[in-house]
Amino acid sequence: MALSAILVNPAKSFPIETVRAAFPSLQACDGGLARIYLDGPGGTQVCAPAIAAITRHFEAGTANSGGSFATSQNSDATTAAARAAMADLLGGGPDEIAFGPNMTSLTIAVARALARDWQPGDELVVTRLDHDANVAPWLAVAADRNMTVRWLDFDPRDGQLDIGSLPSLINAQTRLVAVGHASNAIGTLHDIGKIVKIVRQFSNALVFVDAVQSVPHVTVDVMAMGCDLLVCSPYKFFGPHQGVLWGHRELLERIRPYKLRPSPDYPAARRFETGTPSFEGQAGTAGAIEYLETLGGGICPVANDRRGRLAETMAACISYEEQLGHRLLEGLATLPAIKLWGPPTMAGRVPTFGMTIAGHDPHAVATALATRNIYAWAGSFYAAEAVERLGLTDRGGLLRLGLCHYNTIGEVDRTVEALAEII
Repeated sequence: MALSAILVNPAKSFPIETVRAAFPSLQACDGGLARIYLDGPGGTQVCAPAIAAITRHFEAGTANSGGSFATSQNSDATTAAARAAMADLLGGGPDEIAFGPNMTSLTIAVARALARDWQPGDELVVTRLDHDANVAPWLAVAADRNMTVRWLDFDPRDGQLDIGSLPSLINAQTRLVAVGHASNAIGTLHDIGKIVKIVRQFSNALVFVDAVQSVPHVTVDVMAMGCDLLVCSPYKFFGPHQGVLWGHRELLERIRPYKLRPSPDYPAARRFETGTPSFEGQAGTAGAIEYLETLGGGICPVANDRRGRLAETMAACISYEEQLGHRLLEGLATLPAIKLWGPPTMAGRVPTFGMTIAGHDPHAVATALATRNIYAWAGSFYAAEAVERLGLTDRGGLLRLGLCHYNTIGEVDRTVEALAEII
């Protein structure tokens, strides 16, 4: 039975108390006032299984990889387990997973490696809506190679990419299309499968996907998407600071990344892992995925494999986050001074909400919320092109509220009340 059938009223049946108990930082209070974490798009709180996995790695003794002694073998086992867990989360294979310090570093490494084979006159496509980590690396290599950059625009009224114009932007010279799965500024969720089909119809270009904002909120299936490369960040889905790259095995074997000569060439994904990795970070990443897997098993019939159990968890979280999002949108609608940017409903978005408030600087509002123990971000969030396109660069950017499955209806209501007081 699908979770959507089980969770008739997710806000009531979702095990929110169990979820919140798994996050030590959610228990903190300041001056008797509980914290409300709405800063998840910039980094979520870390779940107890991830923290425990990091601690176990250090307590058991750490060492570099490739040795014949126990601690080195344990590090190798930690890496293997983390690759397998990430592969199940994304729908790829373990040997198609590379770890790095963050998504930005991995994207820069991929851009430099791919650009080795690009020539003057070649072209690539970036969007006006993406985080700059999926824009600037491509602009840099395009400048180095004297390539042409084409921009996929979005509609400021609803935050939707102008996918209809994509065929006019790609041709036989297009080498890559870089696109985000979900906007970190205004929450728009894009149909990557549709974008990939258009690209395949008009070119042989690669499709590189920034899934940092989507992985915490939707089921990501790289095979169903059809993309070539995808990056995400475990610290955005309840784990430690890490970056993850997925790529098709055959493609990874063709790319020539910058690496040290003695470092391994196979599996090909390892060539992107420059230097000694964070084994503790990999352990914590596997711990975060363990949390998601066991959460799914606790709220519905358990699937036979981890990929299935993770899908069950994500289905439950999607339903619950939609309830939270609807509640927030209803509350914001009672405050006429607030303008929401991006999709007007929960359809076609993740629960990330970018807004402006007439007569108020977004940074001042974020500071006022912080005095009430409500944590939110203000600014551009590195989505520089998006904020510029919205005409908000000189106005301080956006106030951003981000919900995830550890938030509660009560927290949403308290936030709306706080905004009403501030306005």
